[in-house]
Amino acid sequence: MNPLRSMGTYLLLLCSLSYVSHSVPAFSQTAPVEPAAGAQPAGTKRDGQHDFDFNFGTWKTRISRLQHPLTGSATWIEMEGTVVVRKVWDGRAQLEEIEADGSTGHFEGLTLFLYNPASHQWSLNFANGDDGTISQPSIGEFRNGRGEFFDQEAFKGRTILVRIVWSDITADSHRFEQAFSDDGGKTWETNFIAMLTRKIQAAPETSAPPSGAPDGQHDFDFNLGTWREHSSRLQHPLTGSTAWIEMAGTSVFRKIWNGRGQIVELESDGSAGQLELLSLRLYNPQARQWNLSFATRRVGVLGMPPTIGDSKNGRGEFYDQELFDGRAIWVRFTVFPITPDSAQSEQAFSGDGGKTWETNWINKYARVKDESNGAH
Repeated sequence: MNPLRSMGTYLLLLCSLSYVSHSVPAFSQTAPVEPAAGAQPAGTKRDGQHDFDFNFGTWKTRISRLQHPLTGSATWIEMEGTVVVRKVWDGRAQLEEIEADGSTGHFEGLTLFLYNPASHQWSLNFANGDDGTISQPSIGEFRNGRGEFFDQEAFKGRTILVRIVWSDITADSHRFEQAFSDDGGKTWETNFIAMLTRKIQAAPETSAPPSGAPDGQHDFDFNLGTWREHSSRLQHPLTGSTAWIEMAGTSVFRKIWNGRGQIVELESDGSAGQLELLSLRLYNPQARQWNLSFATRRVGVLGMPPTIGDSKNGRGEFYDQELFDGRAIWVRFTVFPITPDSAQSEQAFSGDGGKTWETNWINKYARVKDESNGAH
């Protein structure tokens, strides 16, 4: 479960590109070095990779939400719904989808859980169905069967602390709480409680998107499924370099959130080493744009800022501003289907405010037709 604090208020290339511009310095010249198998220096923290395994499956939830936090309010709102949690990255990440109803109406939320093997901590990345935008991640870990996660964010114009707690965990039930503090953590006010009981043992695939969905929601439908990909990457962008690195691998695109999002997993190999990536794509029905966020398995943290854009005339263009070699640059991602069974995407950098662009990453994709992975 994840807090509903927002309740009131890729592209084929893009899964690759998180490695470039979000999770490690852009276009790292050498692949990140992994620890030797079995190596764990003395005194390091315990491995918490499986701490959220209890959460997989489908749950019934009863929610109590304080209507006006940090005002002295004692009015609570009740909701009931379903939480579906599925495995990502062979269990080193998980995706949670929430639907609930109550006197205040219908709510849909989504949380991506990512494990960071370097810090031995989890980051929880939440989005509200109203806008498909990822909020500030909550970060923490489990101790003695109790998980505590914290972040700092704005609430009604003031900066507060947020604490999330998982407790009372059994095979078929657990408790979730959110609390706010406006005095630096000296006191906490609980404002959200969810009691969860297991409904069935395994999480089903999400249903097909409803008819009559807003324009733009189906822009990525063409790439659902499994693809073979070949990547060409410019080794030293914005330096005049003409040396390219070749990689090849597989990308799997799955539908989530009733068709308003996608989760993408990529594995690719080349002379620079192996690359394993995850991309989360969420549709914002208000802006009619897509928000694209990425993580690498080595880092296990969702990169920010998201890349945002839309499609026109069958061509998707998505932009953000990032640091590259200490300078602020513009990043552009472009994706377009060529045929029903082939597609291409590109990344380009601009160091002059978009006047000129240098393409530095090209992906070409061919659909794997004989699939049994349920991506559709």
